[in-house]
Parts: sequence; C-alpha cells; structure tokens
Amino acid sequence: MERKIVRLKNNIEFFYKQNPDTPRAALCMNFALSDYESAPGVYALMARLLFQGTTTKSAEQIAEEFDSRGIDFVVEMKMDYLRFRFMSLNEDFEHAVDLVTDLVKNSTFDEFDKEKAKLQGELIAELDSPRQKVMDGFTKNIFEGHSYGTSSTTILENLQNVTKEQVVEAYQNLYNNAKKVITFVGDIEDEKVEKVLNESFGDLPEGGIFLNKKAPVALDDNKEIFIQKPDANQAHIIKGWRTETFDSEDYPALILLNIILGASGLSSRLFLELRDKKGLAYVVRSSYEAFLLGAAFSIYIATEPKNIEISLRGFDEELEKIKTIEVSEEELANSKTNILGKLAFSFETNSQQACSYAQYGILGLGFDFYEKTKERIKTVTAQQLRSCAEKYFNGKSVLVILKP
Repeated sequence: MERKIVRLKNNIEFFYKQNPDTPRAALCMNFALSDYESAPGVYALMARLLFQGTTTKSAEQIAEEFDSRGIDFVVEMKMDYLRFRFMSLNEDFEHAVDLVTDLVKNSTFDEFDKEKAKLQGELIAELDSPRQKVMDGFTKNIFEGHSYGTSSTTILENLQNVTKEQVVEAYQNLYNNAKKVITFVGDIEDEKVEKVLNESFGDLPEGGIFLNKKAPVALDDNKEIFIQKPDANQAHIIKGWRTETFDSEDYPALILLNIILGASGLSSRLFLELRDKKGLAYVVRSSYEAFLLGAAFSIYIATEPKNIEISLRGFDEELEKIKTIEVSEEELANSKTNILGKLAFSFETNSQQACSYAQYGILGLGFDFYEKTKERIKTVTAQQLRSCAEKYFNGKSVLVILKP
C-alpha cells in the first residue's frame, strides 16, 4: 500500500494512501479552529449551513447531485477542527471533489433562520434524554471557561442571539487563516488525485494558524452538580477527572485504564462489579475523551435513585483497587488485545482511515500516530497502569447527578 505526504501548490499538506482493489474512495479535509467562536452556537450553525446552497446551486440541487451518484458527504464540527468528508465510487471522485469545492468556496449560508430553528428543536429533544442531560452538565463543568465546555445547554441558551453575519465572519476567518490538511484513501493513482486537488483546492489560502487560545485551566476544587428531572425514571451519575492528552507519555496507559474499568463491555470491572455482582446498574461504563489541548476520563452509571450512594461507593472501591493493586498479566494482556482489536475495527474502511489520518495531521500528531500508538500500547506495564491511576484519580473531580 503506497503512502506519500506532499504539499499542494499552496503549501497545504496532503496525505495519500492507496488501498488497492477498493471501489470507493474517501477524502477528508480539515480546517483547524483558528480562534474561539464569537458566541456559543456560531460554529454549530456554520457546519449546518455549509450544505444549504451556493452561489450556483440550491440546497435541493446539491442534495440531489450527491444522492444521484451515491456520494456520502458530511460537514462536521469537531472540538478542534471543521471537517469536510466524502466517500464516492472511484469513477465519481472528480465530480465529488467539484461538488465539495463549490460548497467550500461558494456557500451562501442560506436558510439561516430555518436551520437555527431546526437546531434549536434538535437540542431541546436531545436534552430531554436524562443521559444526554447529565453528560451535558459534565461537559460544561469539566472544561468550564473553555470552548471545550460549550455544551448543548450553552448553545441553546445563546442560540437566538446568533446572527448570520457572525456565522459568515467565522467561516471567512477559518477559510483565510486556519491550518488545513487534506487526506485521501482509495484506489486512484496518486498523480491523478494530486492533480485534481491542486486544480480544486490549490488556490485555498494556506492559513497555518491553529487554535489561537490557551489550554483549559486546571480544576481548582471538587465540583458537585445536582440536576432534577421530574419525569426521569432513573438516576444518572457521571464522575470525571481531567487528564493529559495525545502527546502525553500516559496516553496509552489511559486508553488501557479505560478498557479495564468500563469500555470493554461485559468484561470490564465496573460492569462485573456494579451490574453483575451488585445489581446496581442498567448501564455502567467509562470514557476517555482526548482533544488537542486537554482530555477527561469519566465513569457513568444509570441506576435506581435509591442506589446513588452505594453506586458512588462502588466507584470509589473500583478506583481504589486499580490505584493500589497491579492488574494481573492476564487482565493486562486481555485489555491490550481488546483495544488493539477496537483500533483495527475503527480503521477498516477507506473513510475511517481518511478521517483518522486527517485528524492526526491537523492536530500535529504525525500521520503515523495510529501505528505508533499501537506499538506504545503493547509496551505498557501493570506498574505504569497503577502509577497512572494514582496520578489522575486522586485529583480534583467533577460529579454530576441527575435524579427525579
């Protein structure tokens, strides 16, 4: 499988990987978020409006062209970047690039009021879910004062104040100033892909700015947030800690701690202890979310309201075990096998690979980050896991409890 990294004629970095005998090609283009959004909701609306018409085509015409050729196209706003991605049949690749080029360069941001109303309705519906509401409370508080803490409630509270002018200005800022990365994975010759991209995107401003902002400030105290939802049938609890992120020596150990504690389903410690043995949980899991400038590790459970205190004690017991008793060689080996399998599964399709490589590129992690991470995971020891648990699970935490 051929790989190469080149610069387009405007100096934008382009990563190419050939996967032979694959009929569908994938392209991903990321624009780094070069600054804070001027108000919560600006970026969320911007991503939606980039599909709502250009100077030459209506939203209906655009949708019809994508659909008629089976082109899967999505614009997504991530914490650190704006992502354009598509997957098309090899023979439709050039046409797909033409369509995306039109959206990137000529979007009119029409249907502003309509999309704002739709977004408002979707956010209200999302927050009607107790699980989403408690997660929202956690996000807002674990990264309080930072853009990573912009939650659905934050956006909803400000959405009516967002103007079309703010959205257009935000996009123009990204278009002109942001660092950009393009990745391609598929079975089209590299010279042809590079030629098509130079013709379509070779005149984009190079930009180069990434995240003109500071990392989230450290938590200075334990936070406890209580949310009442009268129509809830269960209690939903999430407790979490700030951790280091991709560039840390602890990154592979944190991934494995997540697998051992709650991200490996039926075999995870939290599932076995709190659900199987104690019968406390409908759902219990852990999560490790990493961004460019910060990360968070959390534990979540849905349980009967009467079980809130015993569930919290269960959290503490499992954390104390992993902080004081080294995991067995068997459990360590099983956790490595589990995460390496998950990584391989998340890297199966051309689209998954293109998006992953684009993420690594835009965050400055190197296009070989996937391969390096797999090798680093294989070398993690039981002692490193215990040291990592001691380091992060003794710090300040955020606890959010939603109950009827």
